[in-house]
Amino acid sequence: MKLTQAQQLAIEYVEHYAAKHKNDAQATIQHLLRMANITDDVFQQAVFKLKEHARIALHFHPDRPNSSMINIAEALYQEGIYKSQFETLLSNGSVSAYPGGLRDQWEEQLFGGAYQTKGTTLKERAKYGALNIMNHADGPAPRFGSCYFLLKPEVSKRATFTYLDSHQNPKEKGTFGEFDMILAALLEEVFTRDYALGEPNLMVSSLIRYLVHKIEVPFKDPTEKQVYRNLNHYIEAQVHGDLSLKEDIDFLVADPSFIGTEVGDTLSNLCTKYGIKLYYHSGFQLSIDQVPSDFRGPEMAALAKRIAKNQVINAHLIGEAVMDLMRNPGTWTDRGTPSEVLQELKLLWHVLVKYGEAFVKK
Repeated sequence: MKLTQAQQLAIEYVEHYAAKHKNDAQATIQHLLRMANITDDVFQQAVFKLKEHARIALHFHPDRPNSSMINIAEALYQEGIYKSQFETLLSNGSVSAYPGGLRDQWEEQLFGGAYQTKGTTLKERAKYGALNIMNHADGPAPRFGSCYFLLKPEVSKRATFTYLDSHQNPKEKGTFGEFDMILAALLEEVFTRDYALGEPNLMVSSLIRYLVHKIEVPFKDPTEKQVYRNLNHYIEAQVHGDLSLKEDIDFLVADPSFIGTEVGDTLSNLCTKYGIKLYYHSGFQLSIDQVPSDFRGPEMAALAKRIAKNQVINAHLIGEAVMDLMRNPGTWTDRGTPSEVLQELKLLWHVLVKYGEAFVKK
């Protein structure tokens, strides 16, 4: 697709940065391949398969209200466009996507000021996701949403990437044209930790075998597949250019707590309207007496009890609480300001992902 000047400049800036560090990255890669007894031919085959088949996942909470108090699922259905957080004013990370905000400052550093050039609009800003390499049922970065779209593989060619979250300004950046820094960071983490991308017991050799033989397997129904609860370890993707539901998205994987709800019906209608295949992962639910006090703070137990139904919480109930907070902020003042309570509800979602069991309809 045709990119604007700012979008093209953003991609070029990251690509030039990665090219400057190419030699060091390749030296790291070659060392780790020798340690794992992997030939360069096999490695190149693995990289080719990754670039051909790995999809970017866009995690989102479909029931969150946008600035017009329309939930995201309905806005997506009506508009057919996936918008950036600079347009929606929503984020499941830092809520700072406005000119001069923290996200704006991070992007200025990440993209070399491309999106701060005169005449650039907020509509042009990048959309954030994660590269879906391991095909976990709950997606590559579930902390950012209970549901996720899987983009067509070719969209990755107009994306930039960072190893881990861009707000931390990681050294490792790249594009599919200059991907060695990302690959070096991935292989190094696997080699030193036997872990990466939320996948335990991983070795360099087993990762390469997976890429060569399994990443191209057609997408399968994830309902019965294991969830990996990966909150922190992902290759972040920044997609540049418009994202059309009809043209750029193949699959939607949703949380089953939305089945039979208004939001769930909208997601189903959305998929029918734009030709997207709809699947569900096993979901998360958590009994209020199982909410820990030492993960995301001691306040989580009381918050879970407040929003629970039948003594459990799930994605749908957290979304209902967010909507109620937006509509009736006065009823939540005992817990703080709306922004403080919104942050608490975001953290409660992390608790649910970390400790929840498979969703069971009651």
